[in-house]
Amino acid sequence: MTALPYAVDAETPLREAELETLRTQYEKEGDMAGIQTKFNYAWGLIKSNARRDQQLGVQLLSEIFRVSPDRRRECLYYLALANYKLGNYGEARRYNDLLLDKEPANHQAADLRKLVDDKVTKEGLMGVAIISGVAIAAGVVGGILFRGKRR
Repeated sequence: MTALPYAVDAETPLREAELETLRTQYEKEGDMAGIQTKFNYAWGLIKSNARRDQQLGVQLLSEIFRVSPDRRRECLYYLALANYKLGNYGEARRYNDLLLDKEPANHQAADLRKLVDDKVTKEGLMGVAIISGVAIAAGVVGGILFRGKRR
């Protein structure tokens, strides 16, 4: 069983020339692209900072997941990682939890779970802060308007 990379690895995009090499190989093989070629290209796309690339990476990994049972473990992790990068935290958690169900001691998946949970918590707190700020502002404006009508 091969070791999975840590989540920080996905934050470092390939150089454009490296991604282009993977793209060229994938396109050259066309409809007959092998699983490894497709997987390598999907991996490069996920590492990209471009949302469109990341979405294509998810699409390719989903196809591999469906047709290649022996690659499902890797696909689950990379699908979780890609969805995390895309901000689809529910999907990221779902894929990651499937992997952790099969491999509870997987350190990379455990680290990714913590990243997802931290991000959800942080964004949830930001949402609460924004809503609280809007409510306070509405109260201030309402108070000013009410005070203005009393005069």
